Amino acid sequence: MATQGSKPTLTTTAGAPVPSNQDSITFGPRGPLAMQDYQLIEKLAHQNRERIPERTVHAPGWGAHGVLRITGDISKYTKAKVLQKGTETPMLARFSTVAGERGAGSHERDVRGFSLKFYTEEGNWDMVANNTPVFFVRDAWKFPDFIRSQKRHPKTNLRSPTAMWDFWSLSPESLHQTTILMSDRGIPATPMHMNGYGSHTFSLWNDKGERFWCKFHFKSEQGIKNLTNKEAESRMGVTRDGYQEDLFNAIEEGKFPKWKMQMQIVPEAAAAKFSFDPFDVTKVWPHKEYPLIDVGYFELNRNPENYFSDIECAAFSPSNVVPGISFSPDKMLQARIFAYPDAHRYRLGANYEQLPINRPRCPMAHYHRDGPMNYHGLQTGNVNAYYEPNSFGGAVEQPSAAEPPLRITDEAVVARFDHREGYDDFSQVRELFEKVMTPDEKQRLFKNIAAAMGGVSDEITERQCKLFDRVHPDYGTGVRKALQEVEPGAPNAVPVDEKTPQVVPDAKRARTA
Repeated sequence: MATQGSKPTLTTTAGAPVPSNQDSITFGPRGPLAMQDYQLIEKLAHQNRERIPERTVHAPGWGAHGVLRITGDISKYTKAKVLQKGTETPMLARFSTVAGERGAGSHERDVRGFSLKFYTEEGNWDMVANNTPVFFVRDAWKFPDFIRSQKRHPKTNLRSPTAMWDFWSLSPESLHQTTILMSDRGIPATPMHMNGYGSHTFSLWNDKGERFWCKFHFKSEQGIKNLTNKEAESRMGVTRDGYQEDLFNAIEEGKFPKWKMQMQIVPEAAAAKFSFDPFDVTKVWPHKEYPLIDVGYFELNRNPENYFSDIECAAFSPSNVVPGISFSPDKMLQARIFAYPDAHRYRLGANYEQLPINRPRCPMAHYHRDGPMNYHGLQTGNVNAYYEPNSFGGAVEQPSAAEPPLRITDEAVVARFDHREGYDDFSQVRELFEKVMTPDEKQRLFKNIAAAMGGVSDEITERQCKLFDRVHPDYGTGVRKALQEVEPGAPNAVPVDEKTPQVVPDAKRARTA
């Protein structure tokens, strides 16, 4: 690199030195610009292209680099090298909120994303998790509908609690996640003070070809710390970037946050003995029946040198697994295996895994070729081997990486099944309400729900309260009482107030009526 004294010489992106970075080339001091000023054109054209499409969900994000250390022995369950005792693996973490756009306040009441990328010697393993152990829907057919209910109204361009509660009140499977979201855990104080959960059921397999079902847990060693609606609104009045500040500053000050990694593991045949569908992402596995196993911990210890290249361009996908770790029949997981990498192909391009932050740190070879931003050309191992099979020493498959067959019941048929028929959407929520929440936590739950229902019609609020009644009579009664007592303008930690339009007249329908 050319230098002038201790400073590098400013160049164009093609490497030519820039004679002036202050003034355009013009016809006289007051004249129009000269088209030959290609350096000006390059500067303006690049600025127009500095932004890439933001994520449809989980757009606001904060992240850091770190390391995963395995301290427990689970070799009898999995052959994955990344999970063997004594292994240390470099990693990247990205935390996020779901509903807002980039720049949304980090202390809104919302589910938090908890995505982890492990650069293992067998390829990248991604854990695309949340800070809650369950989700709102169990069938991926309803996922786009759920997300749209959390997004902006097409006419007002404002968030709508009516849409949110209308969807939830018509979807009893959302009760578990909704209760957690409206509880104290709905607004974590910082990214470091919340847990992470794989939520889905995954599978492990060992050298003997035995499969085990598992759940992943990441418990904050900083403890759990949450904010009330009032505290959250006060914080967002000072800064909308509280999470970024907290995470960045903690790492810069050497206060490296840690999370304990734990797992619940059962033999493959045990799935038939569950009292509920173990692949239903709206359910948890009770810890008394399926205890947590300590596996290790991860630590975040380095901030990105460039946020855009390391965090905004990071692409996490549950389809990224390594030998010894695999999937389950979980319908939501199965859909995410396709949807996440497809989102990255749209947002970052077909060769998104060639970006440095996404590129594996182990040798790789494949037959994909060309396409936009293909930095590394043909990756087969031989220039003549651009198809397979070939006679030129191109990459070949590794049979030992094959996982054991995924067992499906003899009665299984391919059809559309009602994702609500035969499911109990109330018992686990009742357990959470009756046995986990304290009286004070229940009162805050009622008030949080009432505040979040501001402007929602009586029909929808009563429909939702009837679902709460089915969980426990005190639940529905408590919310109804809180609705009667809620004051206008009460803090709700969501970007709406009493003036936010909820439902607007359908002008098109009115014209054709």
